[in-house]
Amino acid sequence: MSSHSLVAPSSVHLPIAQMRSVFKTDDVERKLVKLQSSGNDRDHEILVNTYQRMLERGSERFAVKPSGVPDMAPLYDLLPNFGEVLDDVKRHVALSQDSADSLEVTPILLLGPPGVGKTHFARQLADLLGTSMSLVPMSSMTAGWLLSGSSSQWKGSKPGKVFEALVDGQYANPVMVVDEIDKASADAQYDPLGALYSLLEHDTAQCFVDEFAEVSIDASQVIWVTTANHERGIPEPILNRMNVFEIAAPTTEAARKIAHHLYRSICREHDWGQRFDPEPGSDVLDQLATLAPREMRRALVTAFGNARLDRRYSIEPDDLPRAGTGKSRIGFLQ
Repeated sequence: MSSHSLVAPSSVHLPIAQMRSVFKTDDVERKLVKLQSSGNDRDHEILVNTYQRMLERGSERFAVKPSGVPDMAPLYDLLPNFGEVLDDVKRHVALSQDSADSLEVTPILLLGPPGVGKTHFARQLADLLGTSMSLVPMSSMTAGWLLSGSSSQWKGSKPGKVFEALVDGQYANPVMVVDEIDKASADAQYDPLGALYSLLEHDTAQCFVDEFAEVSIDASQVIWVTTANHERGIPEPILNRMNVFEIAAPTTEAARKIAHHLYRSICREHDWGQRFDPEPGSDVLDQLATLAPREMRRALVTAFGNARLDRRYSIEPDDLPRAGTGKSRIGFLQ
């Protein structure tokens, strides 16, 4: 790891960014020369291009951490049902302060019903730490190469998600979200979760080898967040590598807070939002609180559109989609 770093004033709590090498360029150069000298480089054009891209980009990536323990009060308000997880993150951030150590976060498993905000939490975590986020959806995949890549000998082969995040991304410590890990289905030949046995262990993750590129990658700084509806279906050795948190659906009061934050954030994100009432009505919040967090944003966007069709800059309860229908009253506004 090089010695230079970008340090923000502690009062601002912008990320400190050290540079960390995520692979050895010598290894890549040897692989490329061997492939080109074999005369098979045309048959392995994608692999040759991958090695060339790695050398062009270089091996160093940002390894970021907050320059101080950040004020997480807004996150506790935005994610009121994630208090225990946020406490755990805060402890890890505190441990990395006033030292040259990188930020290490024990892999996280979020258990809870659909729609409680598990993936949204991961995005907020990436923003808090100043890094990127990559989503790995396991529910639709049956092959084991989603994380670890597929052999370059196979037609249509390509690198896995971990390789892409570290080699093509900017950060040595991205947040990797393995979504719906309990729905990963293995066939007789491949285990979709097989790569996690080494990736979730700090020591073995330092020498992770993607099956496509066959070059050792340092994935030890990756921040892992996995989500599931239930523990069943997750192998015990995987569970033992993670801190497990059960995420309950938010209480009515907590759901009102989430809806209130979403209303204000949507208004901030759009020019048209500046024209709407700065605060939603209590009756609107009451109705939004009956929805799962993932449904609130869609409902609010529908309501904003319905209000404008009625030439208003104030949302009324009737502007929201009818409960249980899953559809707006206009139809094309989602």
